[in-house]
Amino acid sequence: PPHPPGSSRLGLWLCYAVAFAAAGLALIPFVWLVCASLKSPADFFTSAFLPLGEGWLGIAWDRLTLDNYRTLFSDSSIARGLLNSVLISSVTALLATLACAMGGYALARLEFAGRRAVSWLVMAALIIPPPLLVAPGFEVLYRLGLLDTFMGLILPAIGPAFGVFLFRQATLSSVPKEVLEAAKMDSCGEVSAFFRIVLPLVQPMVAAFLMITFLAAWNNFLSPQIVMQTPGRFPLSVMIAQLKNVYYQDYGLLMAGTLVSIAPVAGLFLLLQKDFVAGLTSGALKG
Repeated sequence: PPHPPGSSRLGLWLCYAVAFAAAGLALIPFVWLVCASLKSPADFFTSAFLPLGEGWLGIAWDRLTLDNYRTLFSDSSIARGLLNSVLISSVTALLATLACAMGGYALARLEFAGRRAVSWLVMAALIIPPPLLVAPGFEVLYRLGLLDTFMGLILPAIGPAFGVFLFRQATLSSVPKEVLEAAKMDSCGEVSAFFRIVLPLVQPMVAAFLMITFLAAWNNFLSPQIVMQTPGRFPLSVMIAQLKNVYYQDYGLLMAGTLVSIAPVAGLFLLLQKDFVAGLTSGALKG
């Protein structure tokens, strides 16, 4: 028998209540981060969030300060680190997405000798722990003369096996063979078919992988310290870590730097969140 309207509406409200509660719990660390970045060193440990006082809602609004952000951006190295991170992350995301989309399309729809072996090799590469590749990767970059260069960070990240596998699955589920065969009958070459047919059909995966790769490159902390030797070429993640002092920690300054570092990727996720979810599920229909 159908459920009565009242019980259905109650279940919907319960779902909303649980969703709002979960969202509130997830937002607590970000609210604390914003509050901590606005507090002076004297107020940092006096309260969990905003400093208490006699102002509206029992908060000492007059003790909130933007000095942490002024100090942060008065150091030119932070602005340089921000530009370095934007450059490295953007170029890495674009090149990796293009390379992985091409590789995934080739494994899914092109017929060539050894395709099955290459597919198994890509899937086997998924289980290799990244720390195992640090030493051989450093040796390769040293012999190619790419140490202490941006390309030394970008080139090793433009062909991850994870991305090739994702685009292979997306191509299998979203690009029918019949469409490609019809394009070839209309004298459409492989390159033209890829850019005019395949990429538009796997657009959700393109957006999702762009964000995944951008986020990974933006938060990369270990590789820049291995590849780079010039402090002016460090990305933002490394420069913020260097704000720590040996004998004194300005936690408000660290929180301001952390907030500046997560704001771009948070904005990117808000812009691409629908395509992100659609892209991650686009390869779940066909293996």
